[in-house]
Amino acid sequence: MLANLCNLCYNTPMTTLADYRDERLKKLAEIKALGIDPYPAKSYRDTKIGQITDNFDEYDGKTVTIVGRIVAIRSFGKLAFIKIRDYFGEIQIFMKDVSSKDASSQTFSIKNLKLLDIGDFVEATGIVGKTQTGEISVFSDHIRLLTKSLRPLPGRDGFTNKEERYRRRYVDMNVNPEVRERFVRRSKFWQATRKFMLDHGFIEINIPVLEHTTGGADANPFVTHMDALDEDFYLRISHELPLKRLLGGGFDRVFDIGPRFRNEGIDDEHLPEHIAFESYAAYQDYEDGMDLYEEMIKYVAKETWGTLQFHIDGFDINLDQKWPRISYAEIMQKEYGVDVFNPDEAQLRQILKDNNVKLTGEVSVGRLVDNVWKLIRKKSGGPFWLIHEPVALSPLAKSCPDHPEITERFHPVIAGTEMGNGFSELNDPLDQLKRFEEQQAQRDAGDDEAQMLDRDFVEMLEYGMPPACGWGNSERNFWLLEGVSGREAVPFPTMKRLDSNNK
Repeated sequence: MLANLCNLCYNTPMTTLADYRDERLKKLAEIKALGIDPYPAKSYRDTKIGQITDNFDEYDGKTVTIVGRIVAIRSFGKLAFIKIRDYFGEIQIFMKDVSSKDASSQTFSIKNLKLLDIGDFVEATGIVGKTQTGEISVFSDHIRLLTKSLRPLPGRDGFTNKEERYRRRYVDMNVNPEVRERFVRRSKFWQATRKFMLDHGFIEINIPVLEHTTGGADANPFVTHMDALDEDFYLRISHELPLKRLLGGGFDRVFDIGPRFRNEGIDDEHLPEHIAFESYAAYQDYEDGMDLYEEMIKYVAKETWGTLQFHIDGFDINLDQKWPRISYAEIMQKEYGVDVFNPDEAQLRQILKDNNVKLTGEVSVGRLVDNVWKLIRKKSGGPFWLIHEPVALSPLAKSCPDHPEITERFHPVIAGTEMGNGFSELNDPLDQLKRFEEQQAQRDAGDDEAQMLDRDFVEMLEYGMPPACGWGNSERNFWLLEGVSGREAVPFPTMKRLDSNNK
């Protein structure tokens, strides 16, 4: 398919990617025959292109050495114009035909410029100035090859197939620079998250990815095998239980940012492997948490996109306000007449059927209730905090003192999506054991997403864990505010393997 894309972008008699590659292999052989190393290790760059284009007056008349990938070549007899791009910008190299240097100089003049192609990485030393047309340029008689490319980059219009873009993201970022900038924002998103937490007294501690018992979420885990111990392990589905063990070990505020794995479907809002963030603060409750994490979400959005106003999937979102707090039971009663404390299974199934929601396998009443809530969530713009989920839906959250049937749990809802999950942490070991046993019973009955009984965690609680507020969000927050799907928002999304004949 990439061969066909290339054909769209090159108006030559060649018809396949193999033809282009063969032609470049011939050029590579000629370059080597000249005694020029087409893949040298050393570069002598002393100036980034963006420094020149952003501060021309400072660099005008100075001699610089720049590097970059060739994105355009124009040759007119004794003149040539080569446009190159590095990470920081684009600039033109203006070349004149002068006496060629000896091949030992490892450089190219206009005479042998035909051996270079779009996509090659080159280095040029010359004087900064402007051409007669006013274009900022580096005036150089010779350029040095740093990397000879053997495959041509397709043109922008010829590389729009999503499957190809995801598989060859390194090409995608060259052809579509805005894709690369998205990953810069993704980096800023996590940098801002980390800075906010550090500035608020949290300590970052990386915790294991491999677990004997996985928990902290309702999800189907991946299984792997460790040869050294000859035992199976789960890839974590959550950071929660190890981080709370740290609170039991005496830490006050902790967080971790890293991958988690859920062996489930792939869609616009879900990827089996993704980056997630979780934090736990001793001596805080869910009301403290809502104040803190509302501030964090606003801070991260401002640092990443420079605004608190977003238009997402038809919703106009204004984060710059005090977010209201809405009861789970009240909104379910208002929208569908559902009593979440005495749920009617037949009513729940009928609501889901009327809304074309199909669930497979063994499905608990709690899962039915949750899927009815999702119908409400999808049409909710927000932002608001959803609070007070029933105990049956929150096996790790502390119950409200005056209303033991509900929990001190909170979700921010924005543009039809839950942007995180937090609660006053359950630290009563006997209550926790009871809830774990209920979850394990559901798991034994066939619910693969129900949580496992973690006796070691209960033992930690028996030694004592202080009251605490926990919070977690994934990079889905970035996807949502960026306005793209999960696969568009990660550099290398997981894809089905191609067969060996597909080269």
